[in-house]
Amino acid sequence: MNSSVILIVEDDVEIAAILTAYLQNAGYTVSHAENGALALAFCATSSPELIILDVRMPVMDGWQVLAEVRRRGNTPVIMLTANDDDVDKLSALRIGADDYVVKPFNPAEVVARVQAVLRRTQVITRSQDIYSTRSLSINLQQHSVVVKPDGTDIAPRLTTTEFRLITHFVREPNRVFSRDELLDACFPEGDTLPRTVDSHISKLRRKLDDAGVSGLLQNVRGFGYRLGESK
Repeated sequence: MNSSVILIVEDDVEIAAILTAYLQNAGYTVSHAENGALALAFCATSSPELIILDVRMPVMDGWQVLAEVRRRGNTPVIMLTANDDDVDKLSALRIGADDYVVKPFNPAEVVARVQAVLRRTQVITRSQDIYSTRSLSINLQQHSVVVKPDGTDIAPRLTTTEFRLITHFVREPNRVFSRDELLDACFPEGDTLPRTVDSHISKLRRKLDDAGVSGLLQNVRGFGYRLGESK
């Protein structure tokens, strides 16, 4: 029996019921919130391992809920969107979603996405390694990143995807990774757009800049990205 608790945030009770049945059949414990306000109230008292979040809902839409979930922590989020276009998908990933599924969908596909997201996040948290450079330290066991501008420790709040990216870079500092390599390592579903890497790195770079370590993620024109030392 899987101990992971999945929170479904969906105002369509029929869709929620179908997803619940499939997830329970896969061994997950499932909770359901019919709107964003109820979802945030649930997260304030419980700690779901993953959230399946619809974009269009009453009270609070999915974008608002996702922004608040990200403000509070790094719970993995899979967005459900009715728009099969790059703009909506990139918006979800840019704000901090870990994956997205377009409606109408095969419920079995959603279960597979849940398993993939949980698998990669749980692999990270089981590691006991600590990686350090002059500018930052990553504790894989605690799933934490600390940057060190001017000798002061600052812990920027990163999404799960951003944490995977910075961890991948810090394992081999100064190596240039192509977008395809980063896709394979950090987006294992295999259907993610190459420019999605640029979107996530742009947001990660902005967070590191705000923490006082500008220039840490470097763009090598025509090749990809690497982790250098901060300016």
